Amino acid sequence: MSVDTAVGTAAPADAVPNVATALERLESHLHPTPSWNLDDHPQPTGREEIWRFTPIKRFAALLGDPADLGTLDWQADLPEGVTVTDLDDEQAKGLAVEAPVDRVAAQAALHTVHRTHIQVPAEAELDRPVVFTANGQGGQARDHYVLSVGAHAKATVVIRFTGTASYGEKFDVLVGDGAQLNLVTVQDWAEGAVHGGQRSIRVGRDAQVKAITASIGGDIRLQEDARFDGPGGSLEQFGLYLVDAGQHIEHRLFVDHNAPHTSSNVDYRGALQGKGAHSVWIGDVLIRKVAEGIETYEANKNLVLTDGCQADSVPNLEIETGEIAGAGHSSTTGRFDDEQLFYLRSRGVPESEARRLVVHGFFNDIIRRIGVTDVEDHLRAIVEHELEILGAQQ
Repeated sequence: MSVDTAVGTAAPADAVPNVATALERLESHLHPTPSWNLDDHPQPTGREEIWRFTPIKRFAALLGDPADLGTLDWQADLPEGVTVTDLDDEQAKGLAVEAPVDRVAAQAALHTVHRTHIQVPAEAELDRPVVFTANGQGGQARDHYVLSVGAHAKATVVIRFTGTASYGEKFDVLVGDGAQLNLVTVQDWAEGAVHGGQRSIRVGRDAQVKAITASIGGDIRLQEDARFDGPGGSLEQFGLYLVDAGQHIEHRLFVDHNAPHTSSNVDYRGALQGKGAHSVWIGDVLIRKVAEGIETYEANKNLVLTDGCQADSVPNLEIETGEIAGAGHSSTTGRFDDEQLFYLRSRGVPESEARRLVVHGFFNDIIRRIGVTDVEDHLRAIVEHELEILGAQQ
């Protein structure tokens, strides 16, 4: 990542405590052990558990050694006190939450043009969001970037991707003790873009993290991992995706409850329309033996708007202790809610308008949580545009 803004001196690798080296070997059968060694992530065939839903050929550019590697055009709007510094390879690895868990992330970390550290200082209360806009101009691009939020800081960070590219990323988020982070990422690519990567969050003791992911354009495959660095941490993950004809959008979530008295809540929602539209949502929560008193729930809801779509949804819970406050999951895939439509039509609302209202209501539970007016308005406008396309096809 290279942004047009003033930068400070690169922080030493030990500026934020690193837990990746002390992380115990992953016990979940659904996830490979993280490794920086590319040889530990062989070329997938599509038969592997973590690749069986993915169209391998479509993401081939992110799996092999890149040719003519470039970068995205990054622009930044930084509140006072927030810095962006360059890292070398060893510093980036030292700050990372975890090593790559698949070949896309491993290639991104190995071949990136820029390794970058975004820092929100301890105790800071930012008066406006940190905003990054990354625009692709075609070709291949890779980035490894780290966001660290100091202890007891409060920040909102927005990252938006536009344009077109074959883009691979490794993104690590470190949230200090008692900090509050609202992280919003919007994959707003143009047609033909391909985006794959790994996003890993470490939630500090008594920290509160809300991470919202909106995937709209391009073919997308994101691995989104989270773990805790002490008791009292709270994590909310919300997602929104719109999948059109021939498009593939895949979100793979893993919440590792590795500390007691932590909580997590996952809610991802998608709408599909057009022949060949394909969404994948894999949600896994691992509750380790030490994670007593935790509470977790994950949900995925898919709204199929036309024939010819496919939504794969796989929620998982892996529980190693019975001493928990609560754990659950749910998954639904279907067409419009007949009861909602009947209610609206019985009150004189035309069917086309009733369907529009149902879709807006379906997504508004996610959009309203973003807390950034410009982003909320943009996503509502995109939902409206998709409905206009649907209406023209009917």
